[in-house]
Amino acid sequence: MFFMMAITDGRKDLKFSQMVICDVCGKYGRYQEFMTYTVLSLFFIPCFKWNRHYYVQTSCCNTIYELDPEVGKAIARGEQGEIQPGQLTKIGSGNGGQTYKRCQSCGYESSKWMGQCPACKEWNTFVEETVDKKSISSSGKVKKESKASQVLPLSAVKSEKEERIVTGIAEFDRVLGGGIVRGSLVLVGGDPGIGKSTLLLQVCRELSQKKVPLLYVSGEESLHQIKMRADRLGDFTDSLELLCETSLDIAKDVIQRKEPEVVVIDSIQTMYNEEISSAPGSVSQVRETTGVLMQLAKTLGISIFIVGHVTKDGAVAGPRTLEHMVDTVLYFEGDRYESYRILRGVKNRFGSTNEIGVFEMKAEGLVEVENPSEYMLSGKPEGASGSIVTCSIEGSRPILLEIQALVCHSFFNNPRRTANGTDYNKVNLLMAVLEKRANLSLSDCDAYVNIAGGIRMNEPAIDLGIVLAIASSKKDIIVREDTICFGEVGLSGEVRGVTMSEQRVAEAKKLGFKKCIVPKVCLAGVSHISGIEIVGVANIKEAIEAVR
Repeated sequence: MFFMMAITDGRKDLKFSQMVICDVCGKYGRYQEFMTYTVLSLFFIPCFKWNRHYYVQTSCCNTIYELDPEVGKAIARGEQGEIQPGQLTKIGSGNGGQTYKRCQSCGYESSKWMGQCPACKEWNTFVEETVDKKSISSSGKVKKESKASQVLPLSAVKSEKEERIVTGIAEFDRVLGGGIVRGSLVLVGGDPGIGKSTLLLQVCRELSQKKVPLLYVSGEESLHQIKMRADRLGDFTDSLELLCETSLDIAKDVIQRKEPEVVVIDSIQTMYNEEISSAPGSVSQVRETTGVLMQLAKTLGISIFIVGHVTKDGAVAGPRTLEHMVDTVLYFEGDRYESYRILRGVKNRFGSTNEIGVFEMKAEGLVEVENPSEYMLSGKPEGASGSIVTCSIEGSRPILLEIQALVCHSFFNNPRRTANGTDYNKVNLLMAVLEKRANLSLSDCDAYVNIAGGIRMNEPAIDLGIVLAIASSKKDIIVREDTICFGEVGLSGEVRGVTMSEQRVAEAKKLGFKKCIVPKVCLAGVSHISGIEIVGVANIKEAIEAVR
């Protein structure tokens, strides 16, 4: 004869529910009671139970409380219908916050999973994340100051010019508006391998020569890899310190202890906050990490640069609020297989967003291109139709560009149209204007428009250059190499005036151009410039005649 006996632990959910406002997360939830016990079983039949304990769990954040045994027994018998706060002892924080389904593309939050995000229309981007209320407070976004804020009239606020750190890299300082503003948070984005880390390490090199305290925090590269790049860029002083770390808490402690003037975080997608349950690079991690860095920059007066990855669409990866939180957003553009790079500011609270900086990637690092116009026009073909030079303004700098067009007969029902360096829809619009206002048949032609040099421009002043390049290719008109044009083209075929026409003509004269085609309304402002022939045109027909 034999016996089968076992002692196991068990759990039983009791039929009890009470609506409450949770003391942990501050949300509406329910008390759900359950009982744990130890049971003796013979032949799989429970025979004797002991060691009973009663617990309550909240439905909002899963916080667990131990319930007074007498109250628990009464509820189990159905004799008591309400639990008082004094009858509970907190033993576990649970999630400590609300569990959300969050879109990893745009940051949209939902209480349930969705196949397609209703905000950005992306598919299969929702991931479950739990945000701790305590972690949100520690980032400074919810945490309130202990003292009351003081209200001041506008006239009582002192206006002081922001203090800037000049790096010595003129192109970089121009895009920032004159240098690095103390206490600013700057986001630098760009394609992989474009040179973001190289650019910021060169900035650190220039500042280290001036004995500016620097801290370079890398979550992607080892110290040895950074040292190899630094040896290629030149000599550094000991004012630059390196830290290879992905933990935000450790990096924060080092920044607070060292208090450098400039900090570089490479990259924001590798940093993680231990109080956030989601993976590094997720929307919650990027947003909360940026919030902590923003608090450090403003409270300690430290200038912080954060490197951001980009998506396949060219936007900085992470929530859109990331660009709203920082003071400046810079994009490093260009073809990674070409030698030239363009630094463009798309947001700047301390300067213009129209400035660009041009660099050339060489073995010793990024070299400034002081005269971008000469670079853009290098290699311009001679005696070829479909090519003309135009002038665009980026911030306060005129830049001369070569616009190329190739128009040929199409053997397909739908002619092919391609635009490289400018807006595709703008090219289609200008071709329609040419066909209607200049009687140029283009409906059966393939058209390819390109801005040479790898730069992208959408300024209206290049409209006339696109029109003349297409007309030159279609009619096989060879435009003289010393001819330049600029002007906006309207739907009626008129050539409209543009701003800063005097600076455009002066730049063309400086580079040796002999003839400039401008809108007729701009003649009064540029007629005093000597040494260059200025031709005013009122419509695209007159412009085409002027280049013959």
